[in-house]
Amino acid sequence: MRRFVFLAFLPALMFSAEHRVVAEHYYHTFSRSNPVLLRVAPGDRVITKTVDSAGFDYQGVRRTKTHGNPLTGPFYVEGAEPGDALVVRLERVRLNRNSGYTGYRLGGGAVLPEYVESMYPGRYKEDVVLKGRSDLVPWEIDLQRNTVRPREPLSPRARLEFPARPMLGCIGVAPAGDFTPTSGPAGPWGGNMDFNEVGEGATVLLPVFQPGGLFYLGDGHALQGDGEPIGSGVETSLDVEFVIDLRKKAGLTGPRLENADYLVSIGPQPEFSSSLDHGLQMATTDMIHWLTRDYGLDPVAAHMIIGYQGQYVVVTVAGTMALKIPKRVLR
Repeated sequence: MRRFVFLAFLPALMFSAEHRVVAEHYYHTFSRSNPVLLRVAPGDRVITKTVDSAGFDYQGVRRTKTHGNPLTGPFYVEGAEPGDALVVRLERVRLNRNSGYTGYRLGGGAVLPEYVESMYPGRYKEDVVLKGRSDLVPWEIDLQRNTVRPREPLSPRARLEFPARPMLGCIGVAPAGDFTPTSGPAGPWGGNMDFNEVGEGATVLLPVFQPGGLFYLGDGHALQGDGEPIGSGVETSLDVEFVIDLRKKAGLTGPRLENADYLVSIGPQPEFSSSLDHGLQMATTDMIHWLTRDYGLDPVAAHMIIGYQGQYVVVTVAGTMALKIPKRVLR
């Protein structure tokens, strides 16, 4: 068996290529109509950069005219067909500049309605990050110490300096048919999931809906808590290196994630379109399929492992949930 597996992967190991590309144009849609940035073969390595959610690059130069998660891509994967899955191994997700920005207070969807009226004003300083915006706070990123903190002290009682944990807020593919979602919502195609596990060392699995898959990424965060309750991470640009592979006839219905310790099913939803309950049900149902179809477990074993080893994560308070299963229980 070991010899068979080795031979099956030998062609990819021998003939995979490395590509370095920095986009000149960025897109705000997960569309099948956007011009392809790069064609790659399964097993190829890509080294690229993203801009931040307002379009500023690693040099602080604005590369887009509008705000709203500009995307790097699309990447066309040779041989990818509807029903397959892209397997994106994030080998390097690194900070590449010393600045970022965040929102100024928790979003209304993260607190009880009766508390909203007593929240402190949402106005910070006019034009300090973007012209015409007063609700954004500039942050400093210390690349040597790998920390983030507000540029100016926000509190007399807490320094508010935290270890950085870079991640990609947007990762996905062009969806089925003519549907063209913006880079704002999440769905079966992935999209703006804002899942803080989508960082270095993670492998993201995405269903293919269009020939070539048409893979996109963007919306870098230097740090973000579970749920993105403020409505932003520490928004910044990133250096990203990934290896993209192909799993034929995978039959995925939505995105999944793996890392060294966990299998993670994701229940992605557009912001505030459905409750977190529905996202939880989506993630749980997908995990049952994953454990029974790919790991060969009988249904009762899958149910018991989910029931007694599963860990639910609020991906965004806007409606996306995830379910994590420790890999150690499957060995």
